[in-house]
Order: sequence, then structure tokens, then C-alpha cells
Amino acid sequence: MLAETLRLLVIGAHPDDAEFRAGGLAALYRQLGHAVKLVSVTNGDAGHHAMGGVELARRRRAEATAAGRVCSVSYEVWDNHDGELEATLVLRKQVIRLVRSFRPDLVLTHRPNDYHPDHRHTSQLVQDAAYLVTVPNICSDTPHLEHDPVIMYLADDFEKPYPFTPSLVVDVDAVFAPKLAMLDCHVSQMYEWLPYNSGRSGDVPAEAAERRAWLARWLEEKGPPAARYRTLLARLYGPERAAGIRHIEAFEPCEYGRPMDTRLAATLFNFVPAFAAGDDGREPGLLTEGP
Repeated sequence: MLAETLRLLVIGAHPDDAEFRAGGLAALYRQLGHAVKLVSVTNGDAGHHAMGGVELARRRRAEATAAGRVCSVSYEVWDNHDGELEATLVLRKQVIRLVRSFRPDLVLTHRPNDYHPDHRHTSQLVQDAAYLVTVPNICSDTPHLEHDPVIMYLADDFEKPYPFTPSLVVDVDAVFAPKLAMLDCHVSQMYEWLPYNSGRSGDVPAEAAERRAWLARWLEEKGPPAARYRTLLARLYGPERAAGIRHIEAFEPCEYGRPMDTRLAATLFNFVPAFAAGDDGREPGLLTEGP
């Protein structure tokens, strides 16, 4: 049975990954009084064109700490090199202990097919830990869980071997401002490295307010477009509200986690009208985008 106070754990490969794809959901959870923990499996020490190593790792850890303060969430950055992550046994045990210690109801992470090897290996680590968190003789120094948490994947645009297929699309219009504020803390990424890497350094304004407005527009370009999932949004929020939703976050279930039926979805996502109302008896996994 789930506790009244829910626990959300977002495991990304780099500082800023969690906020980029799930910052809105994190803000919604915090507004409802739930516990949220964001984790970066690497220290991000390669993600820049003009600095790196210890200096960059320290800067990115400070940025992550500042981002966590925006929504009063716990933010943990592990000391593994950016671009060199592997799904080792040592890190698998670290993930097992993390999940057991935090005892999340919901875990979010990358999909296993992704352009970045760190994203792929982070996903692999979470998948490898999924069942083992319930096995007492694995990492026996940390009490095991009675059941797996629900695990869902963060959105991406990759098509092979299969495209991202969400069962849940969340309206984050009401919390777009705190999500934007969290990402605004990651100056080294949002205004320096990512624009440089995409050939857009000259587009970034110098003044803080203009810069944040530019970031908001850039997020709309990079985030999953609401129009793509309008049919699913209509099923979850009703056609009238769905038509006006502008900012979304989307999540795909991982079959290695706890199966999510409608009753469990109503607990984890009671701010989604279809789940709060009990929908019509369908399993959330069937609420996928379609004709």
C-alpha cells in the first residue's frame, strides 16, 4: 500500500537531465507535498567547450544544488566522469542502494535507446536494479523493498528500434515557470554549452530576463510538442482543456517495474482528471496515442 506522501525519484545521466524532461512533474509533486529526489549519475565534467574536469564538475554540482532549491527538492550528483559511464556491477549496486534508501513510489529515467551512451547506460543500470531491489541477498546491507516501484521512461525523439510511446502525458503549464527557473540555474548548459554545440551561441541574449525568455522559447522547440499527443491529452484531460495545453511532459512505462493499473495511476497521478475520476476502467498502458 502506498503512503499518503508519495516519493518521486528521477535518475538522469547528467546534471539538468532530470529537470529537462521531468522538472514539471517534480514541481507538481512538491506542490502536493510529496518527496522528490533528483539524481545525476555523472558529474557532467565533459559538458562544455571552454572548461572541463574538476572545475566544470564543481560548477555543475553547484548549478544542480541551486536548481534543487527552486522547488525544494533533493539533488544528488555522483562522481562519475561524463561521457565515460558504463553499466558496471559497482554502479548497479549503488543504484540498488539508492532506490532502497529513498523507497520511491515512482522512478523516472532515460530509455535504453538514446544518442548518448551515458543515457543508455543509466537506463541499463536502472533496469538491472529494478527486480534486484526486492532480493534480500543482493546488497544485504540495505533493507530490500517488498515490491518494485513503478518505473517510467523520460521522453525522447528516437525512432529505432521503436519510438517513444507514452501512456501518460502531463499538463505542466501551471508549473512551467518553476521548471524554467530550475533550468535557468544550469547556466553552463542552457546558455553556454548546448547553444555552442548546436551552433546557436550567437542567439543567446546577454541580459538575464531576455536570456530566460529565450530559454523558454528554446524549451518549446526541444520539448515534446503538445500537438503530437493531443488525442491522448483529450483522453486524460478532456477535449476542452486538452485543446489549450501548451507545455507537457510525457512518460512511457518500463515493464521491469511495478505494473501500473488504473488504481495505482490514480494514486501517483491524481492531478490528471482521467485517473482521478477512475477513467473508464482501461489500464493506463492502453491510453496510448492513436487514432
